[in-house]
Amino acid sequence: MSMRENTAGASAIRLLEPVTPDEQAVFERLDLQRLPRHVAVIMDGNGRWARQRSLPERIDGHRAGIDAVRAATRTAAQLRLDALTLYSFSTENWSRPKTEVTALMSLLETFLIKEIPELNDNNIRLVASGQIEDLPKSARNKLAHTMEATASNTGLVLNLALSYGGRQEIVLAVRRAMQEAAEGRTSPEEMTAERFGSYLYHPELGDPELLLRTSGEMRVSNFLLWQIAYTEFVYLPVLWPDFRRVHFLEAIAEYQHRDRRFGGVR
Repeated sequence: MSMRENTAGASAIRLLEPVTPDEQAVFERLDLQRLPRHVAVIMDGNGRWARQRSLPERIDGHRAGIDAVRAATRTAAQLRLDALTLYSFSTENWSRPKTEVTALMSLLETFLIKEIPELNDNNIRLVASGQIEDLPKSARNKLAHTMEATASNTGLVLNLALSYGGRQEIVLAVRRAMQEAAEGRTSPEEMTAERFGSYLYHPELGDPELLLRTSGEMRVSNFLLWQIAYTEFVYLPVLWPDFRRVHFLEAIAEYQHRDRRFGGVR
């Protein structure tokens, strides 16, 4: 069975690029009835990728990572997943050298404008999570423009975590809940885990079933701390700029081998 034939439960998945033997081998192991609905990615290893190639600046690794972003996004859209969340820039990243932060913001702006046709061609809607108000005005404007330009798309939701921190998200959610309580719109007795989740960024996306991190590092780095309570983690040794569709498929295959008990017994 070829990748183009394995469409059970996925209604004619479109994989546009040529299929490699490695992709074919992994794809044949997938159960398209049990794909994760929401995948989150910690994109790690850009700096090491640049150092391994004796490139002059870390930004060279970040720039090379754009191809990996495109590969992950296309694959998620082609598999008809509901959501893909990419950890793009953390609140802690603001402490990096000013030259690197400036270069990252410039790269973000270029990506946002350049990728509009790609997003629209693949029916992808862009949203963002984080303290967006901390981004430079130019980056905020381009982000708003791209979100507006893709707002009518009905396929994959691409969620960029920008100026994002998991602890900060929880603190902001607590503040929203406290404000509602102070205004008499809710009470402590009404608070549940489900209710609290509604105060987080984009609760409509739901919790990710799969979180993958590249570069071999095994930590969550202040990412989606509330949402990953029962998420399956897959750590890949590949550095982010080298990440391609086959790695995404391998992560999903690994996810499908997990026995997800959610704290219960089977």
